[in-house]
Amino acid sequence: MSNIQQHQYPKVYPTSQQGAVLIVVLLFLVLIILVGVIAVKQSTTDLRLATSDQINTLLLQSADNANQNIEQSLNGSNDTDIYNDMISRSGPFGHFMLNTDSAEHEYIFCFRPRGQFFNINKASIITPSGSLNDKGYCNPTQANDYISDRNASMTQVNIGLTPSNAANEAFGSYTIGQDSSEISSQAYTFDINSTSVLPAYADTEYDKKNCFEKTSRLYSVSSKDETIGGCMAKAGVPSIVLYEMANVENQSKRTKCVNFGKGSGKLCTLPIS
Repeated sequence: MSNIQQHQYPKVYPTSQQGAVLIVVLLFLVLIILVGVIAVKQSTTDLRLATSDQINTLLLQSADNANQNIEQSLNGSNDTDIYNDMISRSGPFGHFMLNTDSAEHEYIFCFRPRGQFFNINKASIITPSGSLNDKGYCNPTQANDYISDRNASMTQVNIGLTPSNAANEAFGSYTIGQDSSEISSQAYTFDINSTSVLPAYADTEYDKKNCFEKTSRLYSVSSKDETIGGCMAKAGVPSIVLYEMANVENQSKRTKCVNFGKGSGKLCTLPIS
């Protein structure tokens, strides 16, 4: 007599498994697509961040280069052409030191480091009544206005006297120990705004107005959009404004001595200029 027991199991047909397999495959496919989309977005974000960092570095270097050249021109030898141009009556600093009615003016020039970075014949002055000329504004259509032959970035420099405020100490613009009546002992404080831009990314005009012709003095306008930096931001142009406050002091009058017994009878005379 046999003890073998027979058990019946439910029959599984292939047609009952096809739907489940298809769903699982579709789920894996959706997951793979999602992972791929996230990876692409992450790569795009990383690329944008890297590009943005490169742009900011380039603009910062361009603006800082302008400030360094200005500092070197004033602190260097006083017998160079650039020194004489900077402190002459028509120069960016001499204009304010030698013209008594220039307190509200703003001196503008395009920084061109491939030659002598400042050209006295290519400068603009903004006065309360308007701009005297348009020769000093940077022009994206002019290859010589760019920092380098790559025609990537350009820098415009706006210089003006630092406005007085309640924090300024009385007689703070005069050299300690010298007579305040001597104009040669007076020091001047300047606001230097160097604006670097990449014109290739967008038009430097906004609302039919040239952003380069805007002022850099925020306190003189009702909205930041009326400044050169604000206008560039509205126009979508990558830009950076590097601000520097500089103290420029007139050289004190020196005594010029002649040999004893010669000249007009005076042992020492003051130079004419």
